Amino acid sequence: MTSTIERPPAAPAAGRPARPSRPKRDRTSKTENLAGLAMLTPAVLLLALFIFVPAILAFGLAFTNARLISPYPATFVGLDNFVRLFADAAFFRALINVGYFALVVVPLQAGLALVMAILVNKKVRGTTFFRTVYFLPVVTSMVVVSLLWLFMYRQDGLINVIIDRVTFGLVTGPDWLNDTTTSMPAIILMSVWQGVGFHMIIWLSGLQTIPADLYEAADLDGVSPWQRFRYITWPGLSATRSLILVTITIQALSLFTQISVMTQGGPLNSTTTVVYEAVESGFAQQETGYASAISLVFFVIVLLISVVQRFLSREKA
Repeated sequence: MTSTIERPPAAPAAGRPARPSRPKRDRTSKTENLAGLAMLTPAVLLLALFIFVPAILAFGLAFTNARLISPYPATFVGLDNFVRLFADAAFFRALINVGYFALVVVPLQAGLALVMAILVNKKVRGTTFFRTVYFLPVVTSMVVVSLLWLFMYRQDGLINVIIDRVTFGLVTGPDWLNDTTTSMPAIILMSVWQGVGFHMIIWLSGLQTIPADLYEAADLDGVSPWQRFRYITWPGLSATRSLILVTITIQALSLFTQISVMTQGGPLNSTTTVVYEAVESGFAQQETGYASAISLVFFVIVLLISVVQRFLSREKA
């Protein structure tokens, strides 16, 4: 008859720490979760206070005759604000202006930013300097940039002086911001100059995720630079491309600061935009309900455009 001898638990090897017990691990995990919630709470509160709550209020006010300052309470008016909106010629003019701005700015800014990103991605001396120079307008306030270009676009501003000196006085520059044919192109030029550096950085981050082995193999095969771009660079930027298109489109459709500082929607509504119309209706004319209706329609338009863009730029299996 054999007897079973119980052995004591083995002691941990010398130099190796003992495995922590489960209760201690649970307490550590709970502490980390609480710390994460504590750091997340201020951001969530600010997001709710300045994004979600105003959006809900705008949705409700769009169906009322609320005014910014009025002794009378707001009353429900149904779809009256939307009927008035779709009969307003200024609103459709603003839609046309925004569409024109977006159709020009999105491909121009995205393409220019990609070219700049490819150039500064090369391992040559001075790329850090050019990255900084290209990105400098992005960190400058849009109000400051708009004021700077406002002086440059004056009849006696820097741009017209350069045109006069280059052409030896044979060509006189136009009044850029007071001419209906040049006001929007002038806004487009300034906006692209200010924003192209930001999207250059996004393209650059996408370029640096493409494996270098692919380019080395292409060099061994003797492919041309265009073939390298077409078959390696462009497919490798598919995710970055979708992000770039969506962000530039939303920024282009939300055009406001440049218009408010430089043209105030003129001349003859040639530069007015949907956001500018909403702000003017809500604050200058104090028609909060009507401004909320404009904002709601604009939100739906931007949402639809973003969904269509995302669908068309999706990766096909």
